[in-house]
Amino acid sequence: MNPARRAWLARLATLPLAGGAVAAPAAADDDVPRRGRVLRFPRDHGAHPGCRTEWWYVTGWLGREAQPAGGFQVTFFRSRTGIAQGHPSRFAARQLLFAHAAVTALEPGGARHVHDQRIVRWNADPASALAAAALDTARVHIGDWRFALEGDRAAPGGGERWTSRIPARDFTLELDMARTQPLLLQGDAGFSRKGPDEAQSSHYVTDAQLAVRAAVTLEGRTLPATTGRAWMDHEWSEALLHPQAVGWDWIGINLFDGGALTAFELRRADGSALWAGGSHRAAGGAPRAFEPREVRFEALRRWRSPVTGVSWPVQWRVGTPAGRFEVRALADAQELDSRASTGALYWEGLAELVDEAGRRVGLGYLELTGYGSALRL
Repeated sequence: MNPARRAWLARLATLPLAGGAVAAPAAADDDVPRRGRVLRFPRDHGAHPGCRTEWWYVTGWLGREAQPAGGFQVTFFRSRTGIAQGHPSRFAARQLLFAHAAVTALEPGGARHVHDQRIVRWNADPASALAAAALDTARVHIGDWRFALEGDRAAPGGGERWTSRIPARDFTLELDMARTQPLLLQGDAGFSRKGPDEAQSSHYVTDAQLAVRAAVTLEGRTLPATTGRAWMDHEWSEALLHPQAVGWDWIGINLFDGGALTAFELRRADGSALWAGGSHRAAGGAPRAFEPREVRFEALRRWRSPVTGVSWPVQWRVGTPAGRFEVRALADAQELDSRASTGALYWEGLAELVDEAGRRVGLGYLELTGYGSALRL
């Protein structure tokens, strides 16, 4: 057994256990992404434990468009480990739940970025008090860290909203994010290709232009900004990455005109593009999915982390059918070291979108993976 595998199994053995002796399903047909599958809500907002990898991901910014005060990220992950799937022991680590959260504060004296993480074994019991992910709607928690869909989707004018509560070590997040637009189904009606083989795919749902009300404290001090915009992604996959893919570059941007822009590129080890995609939806319009040949990422500026030594491209030129833009990090030091949970080192940060005339036209998040070492899901 190689040292990395041995360390990983040793780490699993130390994790707390959530749930009783409930066997997790093995790749249930209804969970595995396939073209033509009709997504049904609220059920498909819930967990798909028959799939290998899944996440619920929220990012957003607070303050004014011209002068944002900061940003936040909350992500809950679920992973089917492939270990002891048929073993009857309640201690078998068939499934893991883990979460990351971060806050970036943009202040006159400089930006501050703090983050935290949690991980727990989970045996697919949706009623566990320690940690659980519901199957019928979005409702996931690890201890007192929580993310959920609430409200009545049939209420007049729509009443659904996403909520999250994260009491972390150095910060707290209380988020209430109201839906203002219909769900955006990425790719082909929610079937999103992630590589040259159709097996490399996910079901991918976005809820853009969420109206945020927030309460944020950072190192004991309350941030004054309490409103802004957020972006929610829910994605699940059985085989997301092609064997040649080492990582990806991704943006999710709430445009100031009410539109939503997604673009991503998966990279080989030599930096060349293996696959690309994304979408644009104008306010009140239908989404337009991008073909791989229509998306191009070009790195313009890099920042080297003094902590890990990794060189991150924090400014980009991005070409899409919706236009050519620059994506610029609003703070360089937004690196997240999650090697104690997911095993990954990545960069995830608040960024602006600038058009060819130099105007800021949107705010959102830039995500970079696979630069320190190849990403393994």
